[in-house]
Amino acid sequence: MDTVSDLMPFVSSAIDAYGVSVLARTRELGADTGVARGTRILQRVFGRGDAASRQVIETMANAKPDDEPSRAALKLAIMEAFLADPHLAREVAAMLPRKTDDMIVTGENAPVP
Repeated sequence: MDTVSDLMPFVSSAIDAYGVSVLARTRELGADTGVARGTRILQRVFGRGDAASRQVIETMANAKPDDEPSRAALKLAIMEAFLADPHLAREVAAMLPRKTDDMIVTGENAPVP
């Protein structure tokens, strides 16, 4: 599983919804939505955000939907965080919905593999 590619739809939707304030967002974090999941992932990866991570998120927030360089910069920042802390990569992978065959299983009642 390519964790960074798998989490991009979630973090992208969170950034689209909240922009750079995604790192400070705390409402709706308990919700089981793609935006809430993306927010939790970004906060786990970047914390409250240093200047560099806030800049990457701000660039992505201001980018057009098809702006691949902005998406690539965010992916690279996440990959660098994972390389610096391999435990973080496993922790974030566990935050993603589990896939079984052709379905994605989410929520509290999801079966454990």
